Amino acid sequence: MASAVMVVISNFPDEATAQTAAAALIEARAAACVNILAPCVSLYRWRGALEQGREHPVLVKTTAERYEEVERILRHCHPYELPEIIAVPAQRGLPGYLDWVREETSPRP
Repeated sequence: MASAVMVVISNFPDEATAQTAAAALIEARAAACVNILAPCVSLYRWRGALEQGREHPVLVKTTAERYEEVERILRHCHPYELPEIIAVPAQRGLPGYLDWVREETSPRP
């Protein structure tokens, strides 16, 4: 049975840190593709206080088998004490694209 494809979402405080994490994910074959999106404004409560900041959302295309490695790399590269790391299963998708994600995240001999 083919490994389930998923999208992992995270946010970084700047583009440079997001690019470093994206490169590490691709180099490790933990992700097939990483999109670094345009900056957005995030509002959230942290330790009882309302916070606001500009962040770069990141979308990581990977498989369930590679999730642990994705999380490890994101935590290593992330400057936040508690980074947002959320995995969403890809319920459906273009079969050829999903196969490509699986192929690109398969460990090489």
